[in-house]
Amino acid sequence: MFKLSLRLAMASCALSLAANAHAADAFARLDGFVKSLTAFEAEFTQTLRDGQSRVVETSSGLLAIRRPNRFRWDYREPHAQVIVADGEKLWMYDPELEQATVRPLQQTLAGTPAILLSGAGDLRESFRIEKQETRGALDWITLTPKRSDADFKRVRLALRGDRLQAMELADKLGQTTYIEFVNLKLNPTFAADRFTFTPPAGVDVIGAAKANASSAP
Repeated sequence: MFKLSLRLAMASCALSLAANAHAADAFARLDGFVKSLTAFEAEFTQTLRDGQSRVVETSSGLLAIRRPNRFRWDYREPHAQVIVADGEKLWMYDPELEQATVRPLQQTLAGTPAILLSGAGDLRESFRIEKQETRGALDWITLTPKRSDADFKRVRLALRGDRLQAMELADKLGQTTYIEFVNLKLNPTFAADRFTFTPPAGVDVIGAAKANASSAP
C-alpha cells in the first residue's frame, strides 16, 4: 500500500510539473507574439452566441491596433459603429443614434481582453494561463482574468505560428463572442490620425471628456 501511495504521489507531482511547464510554454509563446507586435490590422467577423449556443448576432468590420493603448474597431455590418482608443480615452460612436460615449482609457481597459493586444504591461499581472491545446493547425491558449470584477470569465486565443487567427470570449452571462481575423497585416504603418476621434457636429457626447471632444494624437 505504501509503494502504491508513493507511486501515485510521484505521478501526481510529475503531472503537476508537466502542467506548470505547459503553462509556462504557453505564456512564453503568447509573450513572444505580443512583444513582437507593434501594430496589427485585420478584417474580422464577430459572432455572438447565447448560453444555449444560439447565434444572436453576426457582425464584421476592420480592426487596427498600434501599441501601446491605441486601437480602432470599425464595425460595418449589420450596423455601423466605431470604437477608438487614442492612448488616453476610449470613444464609442454610434452614427445611427448620433451619440458618442467617452471614458478614461486605463479605467476601461484594466483586466479586459483588449489589453492582451494593445497593452504595454506584463500579461501575468492581469491573466492566468488555464491551458494550452492544439487543434489542427491552431494552438489555443486559454486565459482567465485575475480581477474579480472583469466582465468576462475566460478568453481563448488561437495562434497559427506567430499569427493570431481568432479570439473567443466567454462572459459572466453565459454568452460567447467568437472573433475570426482574416487578411492580417503585422506591424503596418498607420496614418497619424488613424487613432484619433472627433465627434461630428451635432452628435451628443456623453462622458467626462465633453469639454475636450477632440482626441489626442
